[in-house]
Amino acid sequence: MNLDFSFFTSAVIKSFIFKGLIFSFQLTAVAMIGGMILGTFLALMRLSNKYYLSLPSSFYVNTLRSIPLVMVILWFYLLIPLILKRPIGAELSAFITFTFFQAAYYSEIMRAGILSVSKRQMAAGQALGLTYRQCMSYVVLPQAFRNMLPLFMTQTIILFQDTSLVYAIGAYDLLKGFEIAGRNFNRPVEMYLIAAFLYFVICFSLSKFTKLIHQKIKIIH
Repeated sequence: MNLDFSFFTSAVIKSFIFKGLIFSFQLTAVAMIGGMILGTFLALMRLSNKYYLSLPSSFYVNTLRSIPLVMVILWFYLLIPLILKRPIGAELSAFITFTFFQAAYYSEIMRAGILSVSKRQMAAGQALGLTYRQCMSYVVLPQAFRNMLPLFMTQTIILFQDTSLVYAIGAYDLLKGFEIAGRNFNRPVEMYLIAAFLYFVICFSLSKFTKLIHQKIKIIH
């Protein structure tokens, strides 16, 4: 194979890639924050003794966790415009789909974190006169989040890798930037190799950061 990477120094190529990289980071950040917030509510609903809260949340989480993400992306992108009678765009569709899909996974992580906190913590808070909501907000959830932080970070790494799936609906992510650059310069093999290397560097760096956080938490314990 006559591989040639000299063209990669072109400013045009860097502009293609940088544009896609920004969108991938934005999608990861929005889906992570939105997924954590929605996932926390879903976890609290699943742990509730009220069936009208636990059953819908269980159905939501189990259903989304049983469907491939790329199918959810395609369904939302193709079906929602038919319902709304108007297009919503690939980028907006990706933001909404990823947020609601990742919420199902973050909810399970948060639920495990809440269950990892001793029930005596809740009892102690209530003995001090705190309400259930105050105990959850000030006693249980902070400890649960700390316990589950490494898993949150690991899921976020998976989330960043999954952002390449928006390629299926034409959103301009990092992989799309590499694909366009490779097609314009007639060097698709080289561009896909560089894309794989860049994904590896980003994800490997995040995994090392996650390991560092885990070590810090172990010291606290």
